[in-house]
Amino acid sequence: MAIVQPQPATEDGRRRIRLDSPVDRHHVGDLEISTKAEVDAAIKRARGAQAEWAARPVAERARILRNAVDVLVRRRDEIVEQVRAETGKPRAEALTIEVVPACDFVNFWCKRAPKDLRDEKRRLHGYLLPMKKLRIKYQPLGVVGVITPWNAPFVLSLNPVVQALLAGNSVVLKPSEVTPRSGELAVDVLREAGVPADVVQCVHGDGETGAALVEGDVDKISFTGSVGTGRSIASACAKSLKPYTLELGGKDAMIVCDDADLERAASGAAYLSMFNSGQVCLSVERIYVVESVADEFIRLLKDKVAALRCGSVDGDVGPLFFDKQMDVVSGHVEDARSKGAEVLVGGSRVDGDGLYFQPTVVVNATHDMELMTEETFGPIATVMRVRDEDEAIRLANDCQYGLGGSVFTRDAAKAERIGAQLTTGSVVHNDAAVIYGVPEAPFGGRKNSGVGQVNGLDSLRGFTHPQPILLTRGSPKAESVWFPYTDKTIRNLDGLVQYGFGNKFLRKLLS
Repeated sequence: MAIVQPQPATEDGRRRIRLDSPVDRHHVGDLEISTKAEVDAAIKRARGAQAEWAARPVAERARILRNAVDVLVRRRDEIVEQVRAETGKPRAEALTIEVVPACDFVNFWCKRAPKDLRDEKRRLHGYLLPMKKLRIKYQPLGVVGVITPWNAPFVLSLNPVVQALLAGNSVVLKPSEVTPRSGELAVDVLREAGVPADVVQCVHGDGETGAALVEGDVDKISFTGSVGTGRSIASACAKSLKPYTLELGGKDAMIVCDDADLERAASGAAYLSMFNSGQVCLSVERIYVVESVADEFIRLLKDKVAALRCGSVDGDVGPLFFDKQMDVVSGHVEDARSKGAEVLVGGSRVDGDGLYFQPTVVVNATHDMELMTEETFGPIATVMRVRDEDEAIRLANDCQYGLGGSVFTRDAAKAERIGAQLTTGSVVHNDAAVIYGVPEAPFGGRKNSGVGQVNGLDSLRGFTHPQPILLTRGSPKAESVWFPYTDKTIRNLDGLVQYGFGNKFLRKLLS
């Protein structure tokens, strides 16, 4: 459903969008846009249902949501076919990207939630310890608005929604208008698992609908999508001091060291730049290869990409999911050509009605080309030769984005050393992109790639307010610094500074 065309409004004034298949442009249905009044009504229902949902113990919420795994397993063929109908991605990718991690995420968060969200006793330091006790309660925020993209429409909807629900919030989801039914299907799965209907809801539409959700009476926004929209959401949330998480674009670099396993590196470059048709925020979009191994790496990469099948539903590389993306991908390749890059494989649109772009290898790239500076989101492997690893690090960091990066080397210590010098949210050794599928790992970007983190062991707590409650030990009649101030007050405070913090032994005890 990647070809989106506005249609005449219905008799009652409701806006509609026509949806056509990215595979062959056949009409697959129309989408009616939720009005602002309908968005507000959904939020109101969500708020009315949230308190009862939050009153359930975390373990009970986890038991309900864990049922979603059984639903996912039973309905996996339906999910795969719905995703494929909207995106045209190969069946293997629908399973790998959407279904497998969805099952894993639900299992993981449901297991973690009772531990991560329970009340926490936190030991105080120093001179306060004899007098006070600290407790932390992780309170739900209330109603969370979740806005998700079209490149992985099912799993990128399910993952944040499940986390928000486990934390005791209710959720209103607005999936992309490009892939609306896949996002809606995530809500259907959760409702079938036992989540009350008003606790998790779905509204449909474009930017206007998203704006209505952001500006509505919600307590947090979780957004995955473009940098431009992310900036608009941040600005809107700032007006009401509303918290938000933004997972935005990327231009991830892959560094191929002189000691890399070149067979694996070339295979990785071909796959990691082109799976999901290159439409992954963590896709490898820049490849820096040390000069001494560049010729062999490029030879291997060229052969592997030339062997990929593209142009049919049974191929390795599917279509672009959104018609507007074709202009971006084609434009970036032509810009590179005009500035001296060489296209070794592919480089143009596949003939026919579908949104297929040939798997492409571009070499002799430089940083004055859009292929090396702007997010392309297409099946392009772009290679730049570098003198050494230091130059690769410098060029990898010379980017407005900072989502992920990868280092291919036989030496894990070297990968860790290089990775620590990259200004990115994450780094992967001899692989890439898989980091989003590791829920233990904090996932978020630096620079223009986002704000906040959507995975990691503190991710569930990101949908809560950590409320500290400071308890007083015993039953003291007064505190040493309460009114009235006396000479004794001054002597006690001065003694604390002089003998407590000025004495190394006592300072150690107070720390």
